[in-house]
Amino acid sequence: MREFVVEADGGSRGNPGPAGYGAVVLDAASGESLVEAAEYLGVVTNNVAEYRGLLAGLRAARELDPDARVHVRMDSKLVVEQMSGRWKIKHPDMKPLAAEAARIFPPGRVTYEWIPRAENKHADRLANEAMDAGARGERWSPADSTAELDAGGAAGRRARGARTGDERETGAAADERAAEAVRAGAGAGGTPSLSARAGTESAPRAGAGERVGPTAPADDEDAPSTSARADAERARTGAVADAARAGGGAEGSRTGAVAESSRAGAGEADVRAARTVASPGWGPPDMGAPATFVLLRHGETPLTPQKRFSGSGGSDPSLSSVGREQAERVAASLARRGTIQAVVASPLARTRETAGIVAARLGLEVTVEEGLRETDFGAWEGLTFGEVRERYPADLDAWLASPDARPTGGGESFAATGARVAATRDKLVSAYAGRTVLLVSHVTPIKTFLRLALGAPPESLFRMELSAASLSVVAHYADGGASVRLFNETSHLR
Repeated sequence: MREFVVEADGGSRGNPGPAGYGAVVLDAASGESLVEAAEYLGVVTNNVAEYRGLLAGLRAARELDPDARVHVRMDSKLVVEQMSGRWKIKHPDMKPLAAEAARIFPPGRVTYEWIPRAENKHADRLANEAMDAGARGERWSPADSTAELDAGGAAGRRARGARTGDERETGAAADERAAEAVRAGAGAGGTPSLSARAGTESAPRAGAGERVGPTAPADDEDAPSTSARADAERARTGAVADAARAGGGAEGSRTGAVAESSRAGAGEADVRAARTVASPGWGPPDMGAPATFVLLRHGETPLTPQKRFSGSGGSDPSLSSVGREQAERVAASLARRGTIQAVVASPLARTRETAGIVAARLGLEVTVEEGLRETDFGAWEGLTFGEVRERYPADLDAWLASPDARPTGGGESFAATGARVAATRDKLVSAYAGRTVLLVSHVTPIKTFLRLALGAPPESLFRMELSAASLSVVAHYADGGASVRLFNETSHLR
């Protein structure tokens, strides 16, 4: 059985501040450096950066040999004691990171040792190189590393061998070794995640009182989207509808990172997509990482296949067996990605149940946010669109014609829903700046998040369809801008 030593470190210039990690995998017998990994993280704390370094080192070791034994050496007393099981992990940012680190190798195959900072120079230098690269708006590359020269690793030995004649390599062999190091670093999560922000100008940010037009009969179970108003909208946007059908119909459009899943393994695509949605974008380093909202529609309930109105004023159904299975699949996918730092859910039963299943897998707790609840559909709750048309034709026509109109019986207008969601968005952006948060909600609130982020007109909501247990992502920046990074992703359900 092979044995590796992983040395890892992380740092934050401000705590929280611009941060990065470094990790190196060494051969336990020879001390040779096998893989280096480093990454600029945007604005996070020292402890989060240290855990990210640990994750990168363990993943790199697993890429080399999944059956190996690993001895981790770090100068973070906190990480070493928590991963050794002697200290309890209380902070919500670190729980999912520690849980993911514990899953990389089977129990008992990884040991931990605290070392003084002076003995962790290799990983420390890598972390600082990553932060320096991030400050310049560049990506750290293994080819640019000088850490091994200081640490006396493989590069240092090759340099000394070239001077003394003890070790010689042809140019081709050196190039191949460098290429292998790059590939290993990328596979270990060493490739920086400075992805491009969608657009160079900030989208206008709607105020809390902005009106939101009527979305196709809303949630959840979604009242059917076959109204005359929706049909007219679709007729005027046939090209959009055709494109949606060509791309998978209800599955909707995807970002490039997710589309790559047809060309690579689903697990790798998940990780690449997660890095994309968690990256700081094009903003200057002092702007920091955005508040990234991963928007999850709850799993199916018994009403979902029947296309019945199911808002916040009805029977509040729980998940069906299909819905629970969907939630488990989402949980597994998000655990692989490893980027979720908090979970916030609507107070309704179906969203709390979905969020609970996911949070348990991630080692997080669920925070309930009233503003994420679905629209109240009044007397229409539990009815199909056709039944509403038959019983309340005048009220339905008025509701379809104006976002200010309420469903029969004093339900909530879409204008009121829009104002509530905008206020909730502002509250969550402030509370979770620089963090990646899972928001478990319903069709109307999620569509509204997307619509406001795009600065799109109310009729844009007729051109969105959200599947049960689908994922969408919106990033909100410190300058007030926002970008939509993912829409109606459902590959985890297949």
